[in-house]
Amino acid sequence: MALPTASRRSARPLGMSLRAIVGFIGMSVVAGVLITVGVTPALALTGLATSNTIGMFQNLPGYLDVGQLMQRTNIYAGDGTTLLASVYDQNRVEVGWDDIAQTAKDAAVAGEDPRFYEHGGIDLQGTLRALAVTLSGDDLQGGSSITQQYVKNVLVQKAESITDEAERDEAYKEATDPTPERKLKEMRLAIGLEKESSKDDILLGYLNIALFGGTVYGIEAAANYYYGIPASALSTSQAAALIAIVNNPEKFRFDNPGDEVNGAANGYAETKERRDYILGEELKYAKITQEQHDAAVAEPITPNITQPSTGCATAGNAAYFCDYVLNVLRNDEVFGATDDERYQRIRQGGFDVVTTLDLDLQSTSQEALSAYVPATDTRFDVGATAASVQAGTGRVLSMVQNTRYSQDPEVIATSPDYSAINLNVDASMGGGSGVQTGSTFKVFTLAEWLRTGHTVNESFASPTSGFPSYSQKCNVSNDGYYAGSRFAPRNDVASENSESMTALAATTNSINTGFMGMAHELDLCDIRTTAESFGVHRADGTEPRNGPAFVLGTNEIAPLTMAVAYAGIANDGTTCSAVVIDRITDSSGAAVAVPSANCSSSVSADVAHGMQYAMQRVMTAGTGRQSDPDDGIEHIGKTGTTDDAADVWTAGASRAVSLAVWVGSINSLDGTGTKVSLRQLRITGDEGTVRASDARHVIFRPIMAAIDAKYGGDDFIDPPASMLASSSRSATVTTVPDVSGQTVEAATATLTAAGFSVGLNERVASTAVPAGSVVSTTPSADEEVLRGTVIPLQVSTGEAPLNTSDISDLNGDLLDQ
Repeated sequence: MALPTASRRSARPLGMSLRAIVGFIGMSVVAGVLITVGVTPALALTGLATSNTIGMFQNLPGYLDVGQLMQRTNIYAGDGTTLLASVYDQNRVEVGWDDIAQTAKDAAVAGEDPRFYEHGGIDLQGTLRALAVTLSGDDLQGGSSITQQYVKNVLVQKAESITDEAERDEAYKEATDPTPERKLKEMRLAIGLEKESSKDDILLGYLNIALFGGTVYGIEAAANYYYGIPASALSTSQAAALIAIVNNPEKFRFDNPGDEVNGAANGYAETKERRDYILGEELKYAKITQEQHDAAVAEPITPNITQPSTGCATAGNAAYFCDYVLNVLRNDEVFGATDDERYQRIRQGGFDVVTTLDLDLQSTSQEALSAYVPATDTRFDVGATAASVQAGTGRVLSMVQNTRYSQDPEVIATSPDYSAINLNVDASMGGGSGVQTGSTFKVFTLAEWLRTGHTVNESFASPTSGFPSYSQKCNVSNDGYYAGSRFAPRNDVASENSESMTALAATTNSINTGFMGMAHELDLCDIRTTAESFGVHRADGTEPRNGPAFVLGTNEIAPLTMAVAYAGIANDGTTCSAVVIDRITDSSGAAVAVPSANCSSSVSADVAHGMQYAMQRVMTAGTGRQSDPDDGIEHIGKTGTTDDAADVWTAGASRAVSLAVWVGSINSLDGTGTKVSLRQLRITGDEGTVRASDARHVIFRPIMAAIDAKYGGDDFIDPPASMLASSSRSATVTTVPDVSGQTVEAATATLTAAGFSVGLNERVASTAVPAGSVVSTTPSADEEVLRGTVIPLQVSTGEAPLNTSDISDLNGDLLDQ
């Protein structure tokens, strides 16, 4: 959002009429007379009340609402003292009277308004002298007192705070136009301000609001920027040099050593001339001695330019976390009803924002990540992230990725190790489109399995041939079942193939066919709903894919979202949304409402304990054992690997804190590049050379160890004995009866009597049996399977099946059914 700069100037209207000048002279003199006699109502207006000029002047607005100055918003780490970044439109730090050196106060009065403590808001001598300059042909001069300058700056400030661009420009023009009308309004407001405020308060306001070049406003920010010191420490020479700037901020600023007119080579000659004039005025009005004057004049201008922490790029390894904090603020209606209002208030409101960031954990996380997946590795385009969340509070303790942060398009275009995209978070919060989670998503099928009364040690069918249909009750267009092609995913290794298994075995070893067998006995829509109850959603904000494959983690989800979900599992099934802000205070020190964690029950504590039981086995005896720090703290976890190992994960938690680590192909994020199989790559880090697909383990382990050392973690609670029991059906194998040719009702009765459950019907084209009758079952008749297996029926439509051998496409190739 473009804002007008305080240094811009409106052009003086050509050919100012004599009438305008005469009118200005008359009004200015009247105003001066009023001030000269003290503006006492009885004396100043008696005998003059019949003057139209005085009446017009007195009818101008006489009250100025100073309002709040624009100040920078500071973002701090969780310790409340380490500054991560500042954001602002105007770099200003408002300070009190005692925080400004007397040298600066004396320089301001001597240089800008020597009779400041004597007049009532308008310096008559200065006004008449300025009018003489105006009549000589130069720009309109106002002879502005400090009070008048303060009034003008307040009006400019108010203009620049307006959100609407047209209104803002009009208000700015009204506050700065070199017209008699504007000057008279300024004078009237100055008189009113002098009645309401003390001289010291006006001088303090002036020193806090004045522009000191560029975006530097106020004496404190100026002292910080030009000299690297607080305003309370300014010497006589330094104070005079800074006050010199306010006379013409762009001309007298001394932060450009290469400037040919006012640069280091000539000792910042123009600034020095103005500074020495101010020092002379201080000597003239006995603010300094001759000795102090001579020493200050002899002192060269030697700036120590200290750039403020501007934007998140200055936050080091916390830059992406900082960017997320800003996005949280920009989306919080506490800061305004519209995007523009929130943007403006954050950049101008002077808030102190204390975040949840644990600096020690952040450093450990970045070191662990960069040790194996550095941003500068040019051999392959691989990304990595790690995010940790405190269970029970949702507080984000750390957030890192292997790229460097920048919002500069030129830097990003020329340096591939820089990125503006925060890979840990949703697209709406400055992130990307997310990444497939692979098997880390399987825990939500486990949750639904236990929630619906099944047990950890219950067996079920897990054929490698897959299943022809699944319950999908939210699919109203297809009578509540999934009717796509048969989904038969392969397992990672052939030794995992088994026609039946338990939920515990499927979870421990992350067996795809096992989870599809569990899903077959559940409902796909219910699995999705359970996942959503843990806060899981697609990173791009679209509806999640809900076919059978989603059970294995095909939806693109942000790593922080997975960390939040796993914190919910560790927190006995109560999930708290992510929060990154502990407290906010405004410029007055008053507390501001912060975005809070919304905590809600995802599953019952018993179900969560069952999940924890199985997920502990992953870390001690399953696919996650390489990630376990083995430090005496119990952990739950789940690994994940997507197709061709383009993305790999370890997500886990202690009872206290969760951690989600992702390593994957950056190119696969937007679908425009070639996916990299991490199994084909080798990377070398602190623990030697490992396959890139194993980097998740050597990253997760030291971060989790650091979490445990600081936050500890109690043992997980065992689930109720009933949840660990083996189902009675798991020990019984029986033969599937032949129900072909039977009606659906009769077939259902036959199968139920044999100890099976009947799944959703799949309609198939067949003339072998009448329409509505059963053609076959899956598994087929006479197969031996576990008693209790869900068996779908294939039901005839009565239509002849399509003979694909007689149909060719335009190229003569057989159509693919």
